[in-house]
Amino acid sequence: MTATKRRLTAEERRQDVLLAACRVFGERSYRGSTTAEIARASGISEPILYRHFGSKRDLYLACLDESWRRLREVAEQAVAADPHSCLGAIADAYMRSQERIRLVDLWIQALSVAPEDEVIAAALRDQIRQVHDYFADMIRRGQELGDVLADRDPVAEAWIFVASGLLATVDQRLGGLLGDDLQRVRSERRRWMLGKGD
Repeated sequence: MTATKRRLTAEERRQDVLLAACRVFGERSYRGSTTAEIARASGISEPILYRHFGSKRDLYLACLDESWRRLREVAEQAVAADPHSCLGAIADAYMRSQERIRLVDLWIQALSVAPEDEVIAAALRDQIRQVHDYFADMIRRGQELGDVLADRDPVAEAWIFVASGLLATVDQRLGGLLGDDLQRVRSERRRWMLGKGD
């Protein structure tokens, strides 16, 4: 007897398309990807893809949102496992996660498109601000728990954390540009924020 394959709901199909798009964008970039490739990776036709996402840009913006949702999920799990963990523990958890595309990778791609596409530029500005504000709030919680030194500025430190994510991505893309210096930077940031070393 042949098993029949269950038909996906519209929301399940949309999620499949979104995840396939995130993989394709991650491998080929925004400019280097086509909706035809994304449709093939999803196992559907382009007309079906366009039923779920009106354009390649809409799909890319949805990938930005999905990647940010996944980063928050990893962050919340890391904090739940250790409420006294610092931002470094979140960064470690995210780097260990099995995410095929990372939010910062999409940001770097979007930077090359943003000068010609105000919609992507606006979405990128908004999302980077959301990420910053999320981590600034996390630093404030750490201060309330007595884990992060009280005289550290959460706004400035959250920007440094975002910048560190960009630096780590540049390091990864260039095959270890920083060598051991990346770990030194992380250790110094931890000492600065918590008043103690590793």
